[in-house]
Amino acid sequence: MSFQDVQTGGGARSSSSSYMASKSPSQAVAAGIFQINTAVAAFRRLVDAIGTAKDTPDHRLKLHNTRQRILQLVKETSAKLKALTEPDHDPTVNPSKKVEDAKLARDFQNTLQEFQKVQQLASERESTYSPAPPPPSLPTTSSGSDESLPQEKQRLLMEQRRQEVILLDNEIGFNEAMIDEREQGIREVEEQIGQVNEIFKDLAVLVHEQGVVIDDISSNIDASSVSTTQARGQLAKASKSVKPRTSWVSRKLLISRLLLDMKCLIFVVEILVMKCDLQR
Repeated sequence: MSFQDVQTGGGARSSSSSYMASKSPSQAVAAGIFQINTAVAAFRRLVDAIGTAKDTPDHRLKLHNTRQRILQLVKETSAKLKALTEPDHDPTVNPSKKVEDAKLARDFQNTLQEFQKVQQLASERESTYSPAPPPPSLPTTSSGSDESLPQEKQRLLMEQRRQEVILLDNEIGFNEAMIDEREQGIREVEEQIGQVNEIFKDLAVLVHEQGVVIDDISSNIDASSVSTTQARGQLAKASKSVKPRTSWVSRKLLISRLLLDMKCLIFVVEILVMKCDLQR
């Protein structure tokens, strides 16, 4: 049974544990491939939102969790496929079973290729865009010059400007945390690409042992393996570009904070001068 059989034959109609337990080994592999395809489609939607208004820290967390879930499904399905094809080494095995198992291997390989494409796109966008920080909430004040405000409103304005300094501190800290998080994310993606690359190699061995060639699956697997190696090189370049780009943002925020500190100092001096004039 191939993955297409599951799509048309209802192999994934129920996700209950009892139903899963009743599946044959080939059905279990096909169902695993179906689950991976579904998760990859959801992963692609999350990747498409990177760099948009939806790109928040929570969105990046969903992206990370979805990526981890896909990798876990890939590992589980790979193990099931190996167990399924193990008896095929016996020369007495029905040749039709070998053909069906080779079809499943092809479907699994195509699914991994699609995951690798989306994974590569995700790594490129994550290294280019930073998630938007939480929107600041500042107290509002009425318009007019500082000198004309009553003492209570002056205190409120001072508190507002103090909050602005705190928000700038938080934004600087947020960007510094994003530097660390993005570097860690790049390392995770690189590790996952390596793991999927190993699965590609296992698939190549499996197809060779099967002795069945369908749609030149072996050459496709070799091409996918090369693609993962190239992706790792691109991730290395992305890792080098993260620090300069994000550190420039931090420097810009630091300059903004210094300017705001100077404004606050000037504001305090103006209030003191105004009080001295009133006392005279």
